[in-house]
Amino acid sequence: MGIKTGAQYLDSLRDGRDVWMHGRQVADVTKEPGLGRGARTLADFIDRQREPELLDKLTFVGNGERHPMSFLLPRKAEDVRRRGAAFYEWAKWSNGMFGRTPDYKNASVAAFAGAAEFLNENGGPVDFAANMRTYYEEARSRDYVLTHTLVNPQFNAELARQGRSSPEVALKAVKETDAGIVVNGARLLATLGPLANEIEVFPSTLLKASDENAPFAFAFTLPINTPGLRMICRDTYDTGKSEFDAPLASRFEEMDAVVIFDNVLVPWERVFMYRDPLLCNRAFAETNAVVHMMHQVACGKLAKAEFIVGLLCAMAKASGKDRDMNVKGQIAQAMWIAETVRALLFSAEQQPERDQWGLHIPKRRPLDTSRNLFPRLYPKLIETVHMLGSSSLVATPCEADFGNDIADDVERYFQQVNLESRDRVALFRLAHDVAVSGFGNRQVLYERFFFGPQNVMASIYYDLYDKEEMMDRVSGLLDGI
Repeated sequence: MGIKTGAQYLDSLRDGRDVWMHGRQVADVTKEPGLGRGARTLADFIDRQREPELLDKLTFVGNGERHPMSFLLPRKAEDVRRRGAAFYEWAKWSNGMFGRTPDYKNASVAAFAGAAEFLNENGGPVDFAANMRTYYEEARSRDYVLTHTLVNPQFNAELARQGRSSPEVALKAVKETDAGIVVNGARLLATLGPLANEIEVFPSTLLKASDENAPFAFAFTLPINTPGLRMICRDTYDTGKSEFDAPLASRFEEMDAVVIFDNVLVPWERVFMYRDPLLCNRAFAETNAVVHMMHQVACGKLAKAEFIVGLLCAMAKASGKDRDMNVKGQIAQAMWIAETVRALLFSAEQQPERDQWGLHIPKRRPLDTSRNLFPRLYPKLIETVHMLGSSSLVATPCEADFGNDIADDVERYFQQVNLESRDRVALFRLAHDVAVSGFGNRQVLYERFFFGPQNVMASIYYDLYDKEEMMDRVSGLLDGI
C-alpha cells in the first residue's frame, strides 16, 4: 500500500477499539469530542507527505512503494541527514507540540529490524529476528501509526527500586499456548494510544536479570483493537474551544492512556523477546534504537525551542518591550537554548558512525547531551513566558467577545502599541495555551520525564561518557610535578 492518505488513516481507527474517556466507552475516536480534532490534525499531517514539494523529502521508494522516510534503514551517512530533515519537517508542523508523531516509533521499529540478529542471541524455538523483520515490512508497507508503552504501574516502590515488578498490577505473561503467549496486567503510558493503529509493548530497561522477572520480560506488538486490550484515557485538554481560544489544545491533543491487558493473546509471530530480562535490558542500547529515537526527539525539541523563541519575540514586540535591555536579555537566554539544541543536533548528524549492524547512526554523545539538557531547560523557557507575559496571560477575552455587545470595549482596551486588539488577544491566548493551560502544563510534565527520571538519565550519561582520556590528561599533569 505505501503511505496512507489522511482519510485512510481516519478510517483505520474505526475498528471497534475499546477506549474509555470521561467515564464512558468511546464509540468512534475520530468523532469523539476531545479526541477527534487531534485525529484530524494527524490525518492532515499524513496527507502532507504527498505534497509534491515534500514528497522526496518525507518519503523514499522501496519495493516499488512510497514509504515514510522514518522507516529508511540508514545504509550510508547521508541517510542519517535525510531522516533528520524529515523528522524536523514533521516537527515544525506542530512546532513540537504534537510530540508523538508516527516518525518516533517508526525509527524504533526500523532500528530493531536493522539489528534483528540481536534478538536471536540466545537461540530458542522462536525466530525472533525473522518476526521483527517481517513486522518492519508490514508496518512500513501499511504505514502504521504506532504508540508504545514501556513502564509497569507501581504498586510497591521498594520492589521497583530493586528492579522487580509488582505482580499485582504489572503486565506479565501468564500462559503459553501453541498460538502465542497470554499476557495480563497494565502498562503506562501510551501517548497517542487511542489514535494509533498498533501498540509496541517493549520492555522496561530496569528489570533485574533474574528468573523471578522472566514473566515480565518480553517485547511484542498488537493491533489496538485486539480483544481484551483496553485504554483508559486521562481528561482531554481539548475542551471544544475554538482554534482562536485554544490554538494548541484544539489542534494537538495527542492523548495519553493507561493500557489494560485482560488475558490478551499475543501470537508468536508478534513476539520479539521473551523471558530474558538481561536481553530486554540491553535491547534499546545494543540495537541503537535509542540513538535513532533520540535523533527524532532532538529534531522535535529544536522546533519547539524555536517556537518559544518566536512567541517571546512576538510578545515583546507587541508591547514595545523589545527595546528594553532586560527583556532582550531574558529572550536571549531562550535563544541560547534553541541554538544549543541546534548545535548538538548538527554535531550528531555531521558525525555519523557505522554501527555493528551495518547501519549509520548519528553520533550519540551530542544527542544524549540534548536529551539530558532539554528536560531541565524547557521549564525555564516556560518560566520566561510567565515572566514576560505576566497578567496579560490571563487578561484574555474570548473570540465571542469580538462579536457581542461588549465588542467596542474589547477593541478599545485590549490593543497594544504594535497590535490591534484581536491580534493581541490571539497572541496572548496562544501564550496562555503554551504556559498556563492544562495543555501547556502537560507539555512541561511530558518534557521533564520524556526519557525517564532526570537523575537516572544523568547517571546513565555519566556511565557512558568517555572519561578515561580526560582523566589521563589530569594524571599526566600530576605525573610531571
